[in-house]
Amino acid sequence: MKRTWIIARMTFREAIRRRIVLTGLVLGLLFLTVFSLGFRMVYVNAYDRASEETGAFGSIMVNEGVNVLMLAGLYAVTFLSAAMGALLGADTLSGEIISGTIQTIVTKPVRRSNVVLGKWLGFAILLAGYSLLMSGGTVLSVWIQSGYAARNVLQGLLLIYLESLLIMTISLSCSSFLSGLATGGVVFGLYGMSFIGGWVEQIGAVFQNETAIRVGIVTSLIIPSEALWRRAAFEMQSPISGALGMSPFGTTSVPSPLMIGYAVFYLVVALMAAVSIFNRRDL
Repeated sequence: MKRTWIIARMTFREAIRRRIVLTGLVLGLLFLTVFSLGFRMVYVNAYDRASEETGAFGSIMVNEGVNVLMLAGLYAVTFLSAAMGALLGADTLSGEIISGTIQTIVTKPVRRSNVVLGKWLGFAILLAGYSLLMSGGTVLSVWIQSGYAARNVLQGLLLIYLESLLIMTISLSCSSFLSGLATGGVVFGLYGMSFIGGWVEQIGAVFQNETAIRVGIVTSLIIPSEALWRRAAFEMQSPISGALGMSPFGTTSVPSPLMIGYAVFYLVVALMAAVSIFNRRDL
């Protein structure tokens, strides 16, 4: 375990040296700035209009609009977090194998499994910070400006982080036997398939089309990334939006807790596959 932590620290320092952390921080702050300014302008306009309404109806409509805007921001965050996870893992093993630097690391008493698990742990810590900045910053910006706090925020943000962690793990696993470019193509292709499958399932649920729903379920079994976002959206969407299905960023077909458990199992299997393949690969 000590050797794994050493590799994790080396991985984190390498990310700092290559300015991955700095780039993520700068772009994350830029995204939060744009989102906060856009939210402020929309919120002020909506609040002024709602003040003209009598009774509690105006306040309810404002809160519903705030919830939609928050989910829209988090929807963008899931794309950015997934992209960060894919880019972190895509070249980490294959690139070092091609350059020959892996041979200076994989020496006794460091095992190959220590290298894979250490890199995964280092990237997982990096992704946790990135997810906290992006997801937490989005929710915090909404709360500071409007006083609105979504329900089950912690569960929702953890599921968004789990999605990025899953994509990173798949990317790391592919990197153990594919080149960095091929890994990126595979991971983004799978992510795109999951994205489309999720929307097909959503539309199928609205029109009660069982075939479309099954297509979405099958794609979630192939890669459950979109299912994690839809569960996160379900946890954080307002009860009114959930009942009426009026939010484009909410969810109609809700993934069950069993699907979330499957996603965790999927992640563990992908990580173990990376260890197994890397152990047998000729360096």
